[in-house]
Amino acid sequence: MKIISAKVIVTCPGRNFVTLKIMTDQGVYGIGDATMNGREKAVVAYLEDHVVPCLIGMDPRRIEDIWQYLYRGAYWRRGPVTMRAIAAVDVALWDIKAKMANMPLYQLLGGRSRDGIMVYGHANGSDIAETVDAVGQYIDLGYKAIRAQTGVPGIKDAYGVGRGKLFYEPADAALPSVTGWDTRKALNYVPKLFETLRDIYGFGPHLLHDGHHRYTPQEAANLAKMLEPYQLFWLEDVTPAENQEAFKLIRQHSVTPLAVGEIFNTIWDAKDLIQNQLIDYIRCTIVSAGGVTHLRRIADLAALYQVRTGSHGATDLSPVTMGTALHFDTWVPNFGIQEYMRHTEETDAVFPHDYHFDKGELFCGETPGHGVDIDEDLAAKYPYKPAYLPVARLEDGTMWNW
Repeated sequence: MKIISAKVIVTCPGRNFVTLKIMTDQGVYGIGDATMNGREKAVVAYLEDHVVPCLIGMDPRRIEDIWQYLYRGAYWRRGPVTMRAIAAVDVALWDIKAKMANMPLYQLLGGRSRDGIMVYGHANGSDIAETVDAVGQYIDLGYKAIRAQTGVPGIKDAYGVGRGKLFYEPADAALPSVTGWDTRKALNYVPKLFETLRDIYGFGPHLLHDGHHRYTPQEAANLAKMLEPYQLFWLEDVTPAENQEAFKLIRQHSVTPLAVGEIFNTIWDAKDLIQNQLIDYIRCTIVSAGGVTHLRRIADLAALYQVRTGSHGATDLSPVTMGTALHFDTWVPNFGIQEYMRHTEETDAVFPHDYHFDKGELFCGETPGHGVDIDEDLAAKYPYKPAYLPVARLEDGTMWNW
């Protein structure tokens, strides 16, 4: 069995997606996601110029060997572009192997560890009252877990407040728009949101919050401590994780569960945080962390320290990644939760899939492979459109972390 061709498909049904399709000499094909929000064409070039030519003639069944070839064979390792390209190949190969075995991917990984996948949605509003209403809407839809974000008085376009309720796309302009940030204002306002939510909805729903790298370690510890009475499921990305020692300070001051990792690319990014038990959930994704092959290694390391998975699942991951992630979530023993931002109807039409939502959980299908395909004719009707994520500046104009 050999790979005879591979092509990169770029489409924009409401936002840009990069998809790799690998064809074999036996007529079986697989697809993988290579989307990198706001930098899509960098991965396209890496795939077309440096990866696809190497794949032709290879045996697609040798998934591990091909993964090592693309990772260890390249002197310039790691990084978001490289690892997304590797992930696209890896997922496409797992798709092919599962199709050849005539079984859904989770069976090939080792079978079910659970029946359904608990997911969380994104509730947001311009102020506390709007966010409270949005959380109620998610509860009415059957969600058991909800991420709550609110606008903050005096902060321009505070993070997490979107333009839609069930789905929104942060990449909003041909060049980056500018948002604002003020940590003190956020620290004085965000705890009030969760106090109100618990007063109204009680402690039944799981509540989550995303700091999105905005706080220093001391500020993060302060926020985590203030949120303790409201028993968050997790506090996410509360400080940048480049300095992993920073999480020690947060741990010293608070027992609020911590989650991080959606921008991690390899096990090396997560190793110290996991081994030193500085986090409770690892948020690495199929598409950013080298595919199924490498994410399994990260999850296995995390399991040794009772750290659970909580994979990123925003709209910048195509249904290909979501479908694959659900098979992974169905199998992985130390599953925690799965983020779920719904795609638009246009995106769902371009990427037909067999997973479905019911009563706060997602369920992967039984189709051989990862259960997601691409309608190339429909995809061609949505050409690439430049779109950047915003940037954040403090009130004095200083650049801050997006």
